[in-house]
Amino acid sequence: MHVNLWPGMFRYVFRGTVYMLLFSSWTGSSCKSARLVQDANSVRQESTSLREQISINNDWKFFRYTGEPDKLIYDVRPEVTDRNDNVVADSRPTESVAVNASSQVLKNWILPSGNDFIADPAKQHQRPQGKPGADFPFVQNNFDDHNWESVQLPHDWAIKGPFYSEPDAIVGGGMGRLPVHGVAWYRRKLDIPAADKGKVIYLDVDGAMSYTMVWLNGHLVGGWPYGYNSFRLDLTPYINPGGDNQLAIRLDNPTNSARWYPGGGIYRNVWLTKVNPVQVAQWGTFVTTKNVSASSATVDVVVQVSNKSDHEQQIEVITDIFTAGEKVATIPASAVILKAGATHKSAGSVILQHPQLWGPPPTQTPNLYTAVTHIISNGKPVDEYRTGFGIRALTFDAVKGLLVNGAPVRVQGVNQHHDLGALGAAFNVRAAERQLEILRELGCNAIRLAHNPPAQELLDLTDRMGFLVIDEIFDNWERKKTPLDFHLIFPDWYEPDTRAFIRRDRNHPSVIAWSFGNEVGEQYTAEQGAAIAKKLYDIVKEEDSTRPATASMNYAKPGMPFPAVMDILSLNYQGEGIRDAPAYQQLQGIRTSPLYPAFQQQFPGKMIFSSETASALSTRGTYLFPVFEGISAPVGEGTGGSGKLQQVSAYELYTAAFGASPDKVFASQDKHPYVAGEFVWSGFDYLGEPTPYYSARSSYSGIVDLAGFKKDRFYLYQSRWRPDYKMAHILPHWTWPERVGAITPVHVFTSGDEAELFLDGVSLGRKKKGPYTYRLRWDSVVYKPGVLSVVAYKNGAVWAADTVRTAGEAAQLQLIADRDNIRADGKDLSFITLRVLDGAGVLVPRAGNRIRFEVSGPGEIVATDNGDPADLQSFSSTVRKAFNELAMVIVRAKPGTTGPIKVTAQSPGLTPAQVILNAP
Repeated sequence: MHVNLWPGMFRYVFRGTVYMLLFSSWTGSSCKSARLVQDANSVRQESTSLREQISINNDWKFFRYTGEPDKLIYDVRPEVTDRNDNVVADSRPTESVAVNASSQVLKNWILPSGNDFIADPAKQHQRPQGKPGADFPFVQNNFDDHNWESVQLPHDWAIKGPFYSEPDAIVGGGMGRLPVHGVAWYRRKLDIPAADKGKVIYLDVDGAMSYTMVWLNGHLVGGWPYGYNSFRLDLTPYINPGGDNQLAIRLDNPTNSARWYPGGGIYRNVWLTKVNPVQVAQWGTFVTTKNVSASSATVDVVVQVSNKSDHEQQIEVITDIFTAGEKVATIPASAVILKAGATHKSAGSVILQHPQLWGPPPTQTPNLYTAVTHIISNGKPVDEYRTGFGIRALTFDAVKGLLVNGAPVRVQGVNQHHDLGALGAAFNVRAAERQLEILRELGCNAIRLAHNPPAQELLDLTDRMGFLVIDEIFDNWERKKTPLDFHLIFPDWYEPDTRAFIRRDRNHPSVIAWSFGNEVGEQYTAEQGAAIAKKLYDIVKEEDSTRPATASMNYAKPGMPFPAVMDILSLNYQGEGIRDAPAYQQLQGIRTSPLYPAFQQQFPGKMIFSSETASALSTRGTYLFPVFEGISAPVGEGTGGSGKLQQVSAYELYTAAFGASPDKVFASQDKHPYVAGEFVWSGFDYLGEPTPYYSARSSYSGIVDLAGFKKDRFYLYQSRWRPDYKMAHILPHWTWPERVGAITPVHVFTSGDEAELFLDGVSLGRKKKGPYTYRLRWDSVVYKPGVLSVVAYKNGAVWAADTVRTAGEAAQLQLIADRDNIRADGKDLSFITLRVLDGAGVLVPRAGNRIRFEVSGPGEIVATDNGDPADLQSFSSTVRKAFNELAMVIVRAKPGTTGPIKVTAQSPGLTPAQVILNAP
């Protein structure tokens, strides 16, 4: 399949956000591929009196029920039972809501909110008569909410904890052991000047978890059940310009509704958008490119214009194209008579000479353009709308893999969940940027969004930093994975959710393909499941025919009808084989031989890639003995795992029951060079799904731990993904007083092709990588204290070196800030690493000292962490045990303040440390 396109991105109007952009090189730990700084309180005006988007993130009041919630329910849910079929709803009031005399089921008032994304007018919903909830106190303008908690958005009500540690917790390990469940309300006054009379005023919600229902001045405006989709509601009919305007938002998060930590609350940005009645529709532009080359490219722009006035309008649509602030082209005006209440799509094209192409670093540059669309109504400017885009050509080749602008690009990707570790689901630009910077240092060039639409700002980042993105919307369809997940609302919402998802993200150049399902149960239902897949596929292609559409498959086989629906073949674990290696033979479950050849034979014209690989497990800095002699084994008690410690050995050989080590995955892909690449499960550890120890809080599968510290596996992937980067890495650490005289295997990850290992200067042998081997092993080393070092070679020449040495007792602390200067906007962050050192400055690898963090000056601690999946200390605590020598404190400046911020770390018996931040 060949695709020329590339819608772009900035996200219209930058969503009220001010950005600063800096570029630097790919390599090095200080890599800053893009620097984005957010001012969430800014007002961005497209042009005078035409379009205004205002952040309303500040000054919210928040209340969450601790007992029985109100009965303003979206719909009746099924009862949830325990393993003995006992109903558990009595002790979990938000899981199941029975209909009684006081219940108000509001579904029929909410469904019309999706009408703009339902193609067949006959299937759109009619709003019933009545004002449900109008008499409820929380929606009243005069309700006294001064005792409610004051919060700023984005807000995740659950992340501060406490964690649930009991075995039968209401929220278990799967959803992160945090209080995400319940019903909550947010209230805020809106300032709507009298001068806004005659304008159309929208509420734009980037993400709220979940079953959102919105009232304004006592009127139910609408809502949106799916917690990951962005949505818009028209507030205009209910506004009192110049008067009192009270916004009230109800959220409802069921337990048993997710397989991972979903977060709770209005966890993304919220905006007021003010426009004239004749306007560009929501996400109403679509920019594509074709005939792309270094010499020229055709830019096609489609603009959907809405006339929300009460009379006919004569309109013109003109679009200017800019890059680097310079206008480079204009698409001439197109004119149309637009009836009252009607919409119209205006299309135009222009050929750009010598375009600046968008492509992934390090071999290409992510250049961006902006299309500025002007709407003229009856000779008067009425709207101005910005759309970012990129110009590029993509080819999805069944043999050559992915080509970007004609050049082959190996997909070196990871899967990422939406949480930001200790910050939870509440989106923060800097936290997301830091994750991408660490992944860029790894050599990662692609992100698969697992398994839901992301924050729009994340795609702004991937556009500017040049990451390739698989944008995904659903983890399940009609067949449930948890009792109260999306399957309950799929029949009503699959179409509006899918269309809204595509329209929002289709102009991002980083998005290279759509995924409309992940490991869905419909893989098991043959033609019936394939029919649902085709229904979703058709919707995706109606919205965007320029990108391939797919759904990931962990079960569907080449001869089944399900994969035949897909443009490209997205395989989870099947390419490398599932439970097919000798160490996995005793396990129960799906057993699959490597299926790359079978899929290629069945679908010779379709590109194949692995949308999930590995699911290797490890705990940073933990090494358990004995060490498996092969290359891949499932975690078990005494074989890479310790249930007592809730830790998995970091020799990076151990996996989930269905998984494979990186070594096994690399070999399989190298044996099948037509495979376009992989997305590793996962880039970072994430909250919830803590396989194999469900009494823990977070996953073990990341290449990087939850705090952002690199596991040993980071260097194994780096050695493969950055073959020209001179690096070598030794594991394990070399401080084992209890192992003197015991065999302690030493492994080396290097981008070189051979290496020599030394202990106290004495060679332990020189080894060379053989075919399909990706690490060098010295499995018979006898431990004694000292200095362990390695010299790596490539093509016979010295390439890189690494050293580890035996540490003494912990004696001192060290603090290292990722950034010394931060903006005083309450959003920008500094991530500060604490290290425990001995008297000579050597890291103490198993240090677990209790650390107290303090801040003086105009700053505050946001959260602390240490990367230990089993640590149930609240993230909001300023006291944190170091874990295997490290801990993390996250600091921000108080809004509107200036001056130095002093961060101090102390621990009994150790020399304290401090670092100074500046908030200019």
